[in-house]
Amino acid sequence: MSLTYKDAGVDIDAGDALVERIKSIAGRATRPEVLGGIGGFAGLCRLPTGYHEPLLVSGTDGVGTKLKTAFLLDKHDTVGIDLVAMCVNDIAVVGAEPLFFLDYFATGRLDPRVGEQVVTGISAGCQQAGAALLGGETAELPGMYADGEYDLAGFCVGVVEKDDLRNGSAIAAGDAVVGLASSGLHSNGHSLARKAVLEVLGLTAGDTPDTLGGATVGDVLLEPTRIYVGALRALTEAGIAFKGAAHITGGGLIDNPPRTLRTDDLAFSFRPTAWAVPPVFELIASAGVEPDEMRRTFNMGIGMVTVVAADAADRAVEVLQGAGEQASIVGTIVERNGGAPVRFED
Repeated sequence: MSLTYKDAGVDIDAGDALVERIKSIAGRATRPEVLGGIGGFAGLCRLPTGYHEPLLVSGTDGVGTKLKTAFLLDKHDTVGIDLVAMCVNDIAVVGAEPLFFLDYFATGRLDPRVGEQVVTGISAGCQQAGAALLGGETAELPGMYADGEYDLAGFCVGVVEKDDLRNGSAIAAGDAVVGLASSGLHSNGHSLARKAVLEVLGLTAGDTPDTLGGATVGDVLLEPTRIYVGALRALTEAGIAFKGAAHITGGGLIDNPPRTLRTDDLAFSFRPTAWAVPPVFELIASAGVEPDEMRRTFNMGIGMVTVVAADAADRAVEVLQGAGEQASIVGTIVERNGGAPVRFED
């Protein structure tokens, strides 16, 4: 009897087939600084020219249980966009330009069709962000994942001029908080969202409740995370030096904004009436999720906030809207006076 790696659950041929499928897809997301192509042991990338004192900035993240909806619908071409977005948005808050991205795709049994869809999304996300898809790892791990399931992780490296670093140190009371609209849930809170919508409300992925205006539950849950790299770059190119920014991810509007503050003396004061809340959040809340829990779990329609001087706020909104974003002044920076670092003027 001859025992092979394939008998143990690992199909090397399937892995090779996937690599061949994705070479051209990955090649769409590149930069002039990249040396070589997909398939080597390591990816090489020069630093861009023109920097005097460049700082490298890195970020890593995953997609979370949003993947469960992808499995349910057998739709895998958008979660790669989420993967890229969660990483590049994190480094963009300090003013960094994404250089390259690496992905890790792990599954129990490799299906080249699914893998190709996932990488198609990753490549699309990298193109949106202006980052090169420099490489990645595909791991076939028999017994580690349920049939038809996989996990994703992403890793991004960017660069920023030291003097242009937006670290929040210049934020002061009276500054304006400008919010950039989200596309919906993005990639956080999906465990609660799925429990509320699919279990408590008893809806299915194909249902079109009135709250969603004709969209299906599945499509709304899978709507990709918005990538804000270009929008923040537009601010800088317009001469608007945003003082800090916060990517609204896990922890929602409660925990994320204070991460950009460098002092305990300041707080964010939001005006919830200043922006439109997407219908998906109304649907989730209707399952009995309290307002404070909603704000601490979800982005509530604001995927990114930036802090600018009050006299630059209107111009910042104009520039962001010109860059294709729905933007508005959503609050101010105030003295904390011993209170919470985030408050809402309800």
